[in-house]
Amino acid sequence: MSWTPDTLTLVLLALFGLAGGIGITAIGPGGVLPTIGMFLLTGLTPAGVAGTAIVTHVATGVLGTAAYTRSGQLRDPDTRRTAVVLAASALAGTPVGVLLNTHVSGRLFGILLACAVTVTGLLVWLRERRAATAPTPGTPVRVPLALTVAVGVTVAVAAGLFGLGGPMLSVPLLVVCGLPVLSALAAAQAQSVVIASVGTVGYVQHGSVDWTLAAVVGVPELVGVIVGWRIARSVPARRLKYAMAAMLLALAPYLAFRS
Repeated sequence: MSWTPDTLTLVLLALFGLAGGIGITAIGPGGVLPTIGMFLLTGLTPAGVAGTAIVTHVATGVLGTAAYTRSGQLRDPDTRRTAVVLAASALAGTPVGVLLNTHVSGRLFGILLACAVTVTGLLVWLRERRAATAPTPGTPVRVPLALTVAVGVTVAVAAGLFGLGGPMLSVPLLVVCGLPVLSALAAAQAQSVVIASVGTVGYVQHGSVDWTLAAVVGVPELVGVIVGWRIARSVPARRLKYAMAAMLLALAPYLAFRS
């Protein structure tokens, strides 16, 4: 797969990666930003966009998992259980998403991405309202197994289709289900490793990964993951969440018509 970048496009894609990394660990849905950037700024096919984007989430997922293990959230038994269930569900859901991607046109991909972005924006807004009544950190919470599996499979299918990690959808969904925000963020990082790894294998088999572009987006994205993790632990991110929701809802119509 060939791709000839110009300097401005490289800079913009790197900024999409940086913003995406911050969003991944700070609020969850940032992983969609690299996909949006590549869809809008490159001439890659839907498989090329999704395949290249999902590669970047292998490293970000590992780094995010390590960060939330270090800060203690993934040492909590209930959070760890949620992470294991989400990861196992991803083994089944991600290949389905990759397969679906091979059957969509560029126009349909844009419309579906716009729908996913709209749903995510609404979930972020709902999550912020739900978080106000969520259990305080340290309160044991266990989301029912069947519900966790349903979230895991649904998120994995969408992630495989669009080249996402997992936090974009799983974090707001888990918070709506009653999980504390930091626990949801931690569990979603572990799921992201499995989604990205399985998705990468699938898209590599189809020859749908632009490795140069993956590096351009992925390196700043890794920097953003560390910045976002610090934000999530030390800075009230309410305004950031609402800004993300507003941005996603504003981008959705453009994605649909741009396709």
